[in-house]
Amino acid sequence: MRSAQQLLETLVGHPSVSRDSNLELIRFIEGYLDEFDLPYQRIENHDGTKANLLARIGPRVEGGVVLSGHTDVVPVDGQPWTSDPFSLTERDDGRLYGRGSCDMKGFIACALAQIPRWVERELARPIYLALSYDEEVGCIGAPGLIEALMADEPRPAAVIVGEPTLMAPVVTQKGITNLRTTVSGREAHSSQVDQGVSAIHVAARLVARIEDIMAELTAEGRVDEAFNVAHSSLHVGKIQGGTAINITARECQFDWEIRHLPGDGFDSVFARFDDYARRLEAELRERAPQVNIRTEHLTDTVPALADRDNAAALTLCRELLGEHDSEAVAYATEAGQFQRAGLPTVICGPGSIAQAHQPDEYLEIDQLDAGSTFMHRLGDRLASR
Repeated sequence: MRSAQQLLETLVGHPSVSRDSNLELIRFIEGYLDEFDLPYQRIENHDGTKANLLARIGPRVEGGVVLSGHTDVVPVDGQPWTSDPFSLTERDDGRLYGRGSCDMKGFIACALAQIPRWVERELARPIYLALSYDEEVGCIGAPGLIEALMADEPRPAAVIVGEPTLMAPVVTQKGITNLRTTVSGREAHSSQVDQGVSAIHVAARLVARIEDIMAELTAEGRVDEAFNVAHSSLHVGKIQGGTAINITARECQFDWEIRHLPGDGFDSVFARFDDYARRLEAELRERAPQVNIRTEHLTDTVPALADRDNAAALTLCRELLGEHDSEAVAYATEAGQFQRAGLPTVICGPGSIAQAHQPDEYLEIDQLDAGSTFMHRLGDRLASR
């Protein structure tokens, strides 16, 4: 029987960066499941280079618990690591260093380590492992995984998404949409600025509008104090455009995001930006008909997780962990996608989000132990009724 730490060492050793295939990692987990003759299925992406994995431990009956985790990790390029990021390193400070140790291969390792015991216990209700690809680039794999779960298995009673929460149950998260706005203007010599329309200057007005929207939302009381950033947030992360300093820019493009509160939704927040963009575009076309402002989705909207219809999942977590106050997080996860499918869902896993995506990412050994205890008690709970 392999320990959670041993399994985590193997999982970290499979890089599975989002830009690359995760199939090597999936094959390892499939081989591990084969040791216990457990049923599973792959759900591949369109070209077969990446895959989700859905496995069941226990009988094919209703009332099971889904343990959801993503297999991909973010890159390490340019980060000042002090040890090999893809080799789990234990140090004297009681931490396990490696990319994905916290986000979120620690959770997966805790679950895999308990499989021999779950099999031995002959569970009365099943535990599902729902392992996805490309969570880090927009929760892309989870919809196909959830579709397979709902179509092929009896309805589960609860979903636990194992993102790092220091083993505290999280009941609400913001949704996220990644966007790209492209502005087309009219080139002219910069000494004759009235003959051109600078796409960069137009983009600057749009970026300023994006920031103003947040102030409007706050002033209108569209806030939720459960979040450390209490309003829907909008952020421009990348901008590029122009040809030369003495030419009014023909094109400018910026990438941005909306992280919306569950009570706002994407559409209502985006409409504030789009209404302004349409008015600005119409005004500028009176000078230059070729002016165009176009916004496209870089990813589908990842839905928010609302604090509703989650009693089964929250009660289960509190039974296994003891009394904990429920929490809210501003980062996005696959939890809202499970909730959208009608499944009671909370987020709960070992480690702190403060370590996620960082150089020298780590997981406290105490947190790995806490995750293992949670999985141990989950097996007892599903075998007892």
